[in-house]
Amino acid sequence: MTTANSRAADHPIDPIFLERWSPRAFTGEEISEHTLRTMFEAARWAPSSYNSQPWRFLYARRDNAHWDKFLGLLNPFNQSWAKTASAIVFVVSSETMTVPGKDTPVPSYSHSFDAGAAWGYLALQAAFMGWQAHGMAGIEYDRIYTELKVPAGFRVECGVAIGRQGPKTMLAEALQAREAPSPRKPLREIAFEGGF
Repeated sequence: MTTANSRAADHPIDPIFLERWSPRAFTGEEISEHTLRTMFEAARWAPSSYNSQPWRFLYARRDNAHWDKFLGLLNPFNQSWAKTASAIVFVVSSETMTVPGKDTPVPSYSHSFDAGAAWGYLALQAAFMGWQAHGMAGIEYDRIYTELKVPAGFRVECGVAIGRQGPKTMLAEALQAREAPSPRKPLREIAFEGGF
Protein backbone atom coordinates (compact mmCIF):
# COMPACT_ATOMS: atom_id res chain seq x y z
CA MET A 1 0.00 0.00 0.00
CA THR A 2 1.29 3.46 -0.90
CA THR A 3 0.89 6.32 1.59
CA ALA A 4 1.66 10.03 1.28
CA ASN A 5 0.12 13.32 2.31
CA SER A 6 -2.15 11.63 4.91
CA ARG A 7 -3.68 9.50 2.15
CA ALA A 8 -3.40 5.76 1.50
CA ALA A 9 -3.83 3.94 -1.81
CA ASP A 10 -5.26 0.43 -1.74
CA HIS A 11 -2.85 -0.70 -4.45
CA PRO A 12 0.78 0.32 -5.11
CA ILE A 13 1.08 3.57 -7.10
CA ASP A 14 3.69 6.30 -7.36
CA PRO A 15 3.43 8.64 -4.35
CA ILE A 16 3.05 11.70 -6.64
CA PHE A 17 -0.60 10.71 -7.21
CA LEU A 18 -1.25 11.09 -3.47
CA GLU A 19 0.92 14.19 -3.07
CA ARG A 20 -1.06 16.05 -5.76
CA TRP A 21 -4.13 17.75 -4.37
CA SER A 22 -6.04 21.02 -4.71
CA PRO A 23 -5.18 23.46 -1.92
CA ARG A 24 -6.60 26.97 -1.80
CA ALA A 25 -3.92 28.55 0.39
CA PHE A 26 -1.06 29.79 -1.78
CA THR A 27 1.99 31.84 -0.80
CA GLY A 28 1.77 34.34 -3.67
CA GLU A 29 5.32 33.44 -4.69
CA GLU A 30 6.24 34.50 -8.21
CA ILE A 31 6.38 31.70 -10.77
CA SER A 32 8.87 32.00 -13.61
CA GLU A 33 7.88 31.66 -17.24
CA HIS A 34 10.32 28.73 -17.45
CA THR A 35 8.66 26.88 -14.56
CA LEU A 36 5.17 27.41 -15.96
CA ARG A 37 6.29 26.32 -19.43
CA THR A 38 7.66 23.10 -17.94
CA MET A 39 4.14 22.35 -16.67
CA PHE A 40 2.68 23.13 -20.11
CA GLU A 41 5.34 20.91 -21.66
CA ALA A 42 4.15 17.98 -19.55
CA ALA A 43 0.55 18.71 -20.61
CA ARG A 44 1.65 18.78 -24.25
CA TRP A 45 2.53 15.08 -24.06
CA ALA A 46 -0.92 13.92 -22.94
CA PRO A 47 -2.70 11.38 -25.18
CA SER A 48 -5.51 12.52 -27.47
CA SER A 49 -7.82 11.06 -30.08
CA TYR A 50 -6.02 10.87 -33.43
CA ASN A 51 -3.22 12.86 -31.77
CA SER A 52 -5.43 15.92 -32.31
CA GLN A 53 -4.07 17.73 -29.21
CA PRO A 54 -7.19 19.91 -28.81
CA TRP A 55 -6.06 21.68 -25.63
CA ARG A 56 -4.99 25.32 -25.42
CA PHE A 57 -3.80 27.15 -22.31
CA LEU A 58 -4.48 30.85 -21.76
CA TYR A 59 -2.58 32.17 -18.76
CA ALA A 60 -1.47 35.08 -16.66
CA ARG A 61 1.27 35.13 -14.07
CA ARG A 62 0.91 37.14 -10.89
CA ASP A 63 2.07 40.76 -11.08
CA ASN A 64 1.96 40.99 -14.85
CA ALA A 65 -0.30 43.10 -17.03
CA HIS A 66 -2.90 40.32 -17.49
CA TRP A 67 -3.26 39.24 -13.84
CA ASP A 68 -6.20 41.44 -12.82
CA LYS A 69 -8.18 40.51 -15.92
CA PHE A 70 -7.65 36.77 -15.36
CA LEU A 71 -8.42 36.97 -11.64
CA GLY A 72 -11.60 38.87 -12.50
CA LEU A 73 -12.74 36.00 -14.73
CA LEU A 74 -13.13 33.73 -11.69
CA ASN A 75 -16.35 33.74 -9.70
CA PRO A 76 -16.19 35.79 -6.46
CA PHE A 77 -15.67 32.72 -4.25
CA ASN A 78 -12.66 31.55 -6.27
CA GLN A 79 -11.29 35.10 -6.47
CA SER A 80 -11.29 35.22 -2.67
CA TRP A 81 -8.58 32.57 -2.39
CA ALA A 82 -6.99 32.44 -5.88
CA LYS A 83 -5.77 36.03 -5.46
CA THR A 84 -2.67 34.56 -3.76
CA ALA A 85 -1.95 32.07 -6.57
CA SER A 86 1.12 32.47 -8.75
CA ALA A 87 -0.65 31.86 -12.08
CA ILE A 88 -4.17 31.50 -13.41
CA VAL A 89 -4.76 29.33 -16.45
CA PHE A 90 -7.88 28.76 -18.53
CA VAL A 91 -8.03 25.47 -20.41
CA VAL A 92 -9.93 25.51 -23.70
CA SER A 93 -10.29 22.76 -26.28
CA SER A 94 -11.00 22.57 -29.98
CA GLU A 95 -14.36 20.97 -30.76
CA THR A 96 -13.09 19.71 -34.13
CA MET A 97 -10.10 17.73 -35.36
CA THR A 98 -8.56 16.74 -38.66
CA VAL A 99 -8.21 12.98 -38.87
CA PRO A 100 -5.52 11.27 -40.95
CA GLY A 101 -6.43 11.11 -44.62
CA LYS A 102 -8.93 13.98 -44.40
CA ASP A 103 -8.51 17.66 -45.21
CA THR A 104 -11.68 18.93 -43.56
CA PRO A 105 -12.06 19.10 -39.77
CA VAL A 106 -14.71 16.87 -38.22
CA PRO A 107 -16.41 17.10 -34.82
CA SER A 108 -14.33 15.67 -31.99
CA TYR A 109 -16.36 13.62 -29.54
CA SER A 110 -13.47 13.42 -27.06
CA HIS A 111 -12.01 16.95 -27.07
CA SER A 112 -13.02 17.63 -23.45
CA PHE A 113 -11.78 14.21 -22.36
CA ASP A 114 -8.45 14.83 -24.08
CA ALA A 115 -8.11 18.32 -22.57
CA GLY A 116 -8.77 16.72 -19.19
CA ALA A 117 -5.85 14.37 -19.73
CA ALA A 118 -3.63 17.38 -20.50
CA TRP A 119 -4.83 19.19 -17.37
CA GLY A 120 -4.03 16.04 -15.36
CA TYR A 121 -0.49 15.93 -16.73
CA LEU A 122 -0.04 19.62 -15.89
CA ALA A 123 -1.27 19.05 -12.33
CA LEU A 124 1.04 16.08 -11.78
CA GLN A 125 4.05 17.96 -13.18
CA ALA A 126 3.26 20.89 -10.88
CA ALA A 127 3.16 18.57 -7.85
CA PHE A 128 6.39 16.89 -8.95
CA MET A 129 8.04 20.34 -8.97
CA GLY A 130 6.74 21.31 -5.52
CA TRP A 131 3.82 23.44 -6.76
CA GLN A 132 0.09 22.66 -6.70
CA ALA A 133 -2.62 23.24 -9.31
CA HIS A 134 -6.26 23.66 -8.31
CA GLY A 135 -8.84 23.15 -11.07
CA MET A 136 -11.94 25.36 -10.99
CA ALA A 137 -15.37 25.18 -12.59
CA GLY A 138 -16.37 28.46 -10.88
CA ILE A 139 -15.33 30.75 -13.71
CA GLU A 140 -17.07 33.34 -15.91
CA TYR A 141 -17.40 31.24 -19.07
CA ASP A 142 -19.21 33.79 -21.25
CA ARG A 143 -16.80 36.58 -20.33
CA ILE A 144 -13.78 34.34 -20.98
CA TYR A 145 -14.95 33.75 -24.56
CA THR A 146 -15.28 37.48 -25.13
CA GLU A 147 -12.48 39.02 -23.07
CA LEU A 148 -9.83 36.43 -23.98
CA LYS A 149 -10.95 36.25 -27.62
CA VAL A 150 -11.58 32.50 -27.61
CA PRO A 151 -12.38 31.62 -31.24
CA ALA A 152 -15.56 29.92 -32.39
CA GLY A 153 -15.18 26.15 -32.31
CA PHE A 154 -13.39 26.12 -28.97
CA ARG A 155 -14.94 25.21 -25.60
CA VAL A 156 -13.85 26.82 -22.35
CA GLU A 157 -13.24 23.85 -20.05
CA CYS A 158 -11.99 25.10 -16.69
CA GLY A 159 -9.76 27.45 -14.78
CA VAL A 160 -6.62 26.46 -12.89
CA ALA A 161 -4.88 28.29 -10.06
CA ILE A 162 -1.21 27.37 -9.62
CA GLY A 163 0.96 28.23 -6.66
CA ARG A 164 3.15 27.11 -3.80
CA GLN A 165 1.07 25.80 -0.96
CA GLY A 166 0.80 28.18 1.97
CA PRO A 167 -0.50 27.71 5.51
CA LYS A 168 -4.25 27.26 5.81
CA THR A 169 -4.36 30.19 8.23
CA MET A 170 -4.14 32.42 5.12
CA LEU A 171 -7.73 31.43 4.32
CA ALA A 172 -11.02 32.59 5.72
CA GLU A 173 -12.02 30.53 8.75
CA ALA A 174 -14.78 28.73 6.86
CA LEU A 175 -12.26 27.46 4.29
CA GLN A 176 -9.58 26.39 6.77
CA ALA A 177 -11.51 23.26 7.76
CA ARG A 178 -11.68 22.21 4.09
CA GLU A 179 -7.95 22.72 3.46
CA ALA A 180 -6.87 19.08 3.41
CA PRO A 181 -6.31 16.44 0.74
CA SER A 182 -9.62 14.75 -0.06
CA PRO A 183 -10.24 10.99 -0.04
CA ARG A 184 -11.33 8.94 -3.04
CA LYS A 185 -14.09 6.40 -3.61
CA PRO A 186 -12.92 2.78 -3.33
CA LEU A 187 -12.22 0.92 -6.56
CA ARG A 188 -15.26 -1.32 -6.02
CA GLU A 189 -17.43 1.75 -6.65
CA ILE A 190 -15.71 2.89 -9.86
CA ALA A 191 -14.22 -0.15 -11.69
CA PHE A 192 -16.44 -3.01 -12.93
CA GLU A 193 -15.15 -6.00 -14.88
CA GLY A 194 -17.54 -7.18 -17.57
CA GLY A 195 -20.03 -4.29 -17.50
CA PHE A 196 -21.56 -1.65 -15.29
